[in-house]
Amino acid sequence: MKIAWGNWASLLRRKPSRPPEMFTEAVPAPVRIGVALGGGFARGLAHVGVLSVLEQNHIPIHCIAGVSAGAIVAAAYASGTTPEEIARAGCAMRFTDVARWTIGRMGIAGSDRMERFLRKLLKHYAFEEMRMPLGVVATDVVTGEAMVFRDRGDVVLPIRASCSYPGLFQPVRCGTRLLVDGAISTEVPALLTRLLGATHVISVHLPMQGAAAIPTNMFHVINRCFQILHSRTEITWRQHSDLVIEPDVRGMEWDAFDSAMQLVRAGEEAARQALPRLQAHTHHNATTGSTLIARSDWEGAS
Repeated sequence: MKIAWGNWASLLRRKPSRPPEMFTEAVPAPVRIGVALGGGFARGLAHVGVLSVLEQNHIPIHCIAGVSAGAIVAAAYASGTTPEEIARAGCAMRFTDVARWTIGRMGIAGSDRMERFLRKLLKHYAFEEMRMPLGVVATDVVTGEAMVFRDRGDVVLPIRASCSYPGLFQPVRCGTRLLVDGAISTEVPALLTRLLGATHVISVHLPMQGAAAIPTNMFHVINRCFQILHSRTEITWRQHSDLVIEPDVRGMEWDAFDSAMQLVRAGEEAARQALPRLQAHTHHNATTGSTLIARSDWEGAS
């Protein structure tokens, strides 16, 4: 809309009857911290250590999302299972607890046993019953699309789908969709966590193994190849993250169940290193009512 200069001049000469809205004090929106957990199979136990430290230090978590192993941990935590309970289950877990060897055209293991494992681990089994908003991502192997599950419905099948590592696990059918590992399309679900309502996102990323972890079998090679591809596209989830926590699990392979406690401790140590930054901002918010957390203070931190 065009406004003639004469009209602008008369407006400037007028004394406003009330302060313009642009000068009124804005009411800050509440900070809502979300946690995004990436994949990693057995290495996903490091996520438990991160959650344990956040909980012990009263860092509020308002929503959580996960892919692959991160989906199991995220769903368990959202259902009310404590980090200690998740850690115990993870330490006792073996591959055959969640998989059944069965040679097929699309994989050499079925994930039907995972349902029994999840029924024991989770306190609730529907998205709408969770104590906080939960998101799980799987990948449509036909279209390549990320399939997001949230808000309502059964959580077990989406978790099974999100954990269906290509070549190892057979894909999971959901309606007309054929689903595989969520980490194929979404390495860390930072954007989904923000869509669940988070104003600030803590992403937990399990970095690629170092040179000391030499692949010794076919699945190690496949896993390393996926990690290489993911390292080329990290910006797609990092740009939606305010803080990135990276447990030092570089020496651990994907199936390192025998190092469960070491993985949990790696997550704890990484979270403790990030704790001063987190505590400073959350304490400031609690005592002053301010919700300002500068993105520059968080982003890029590991």
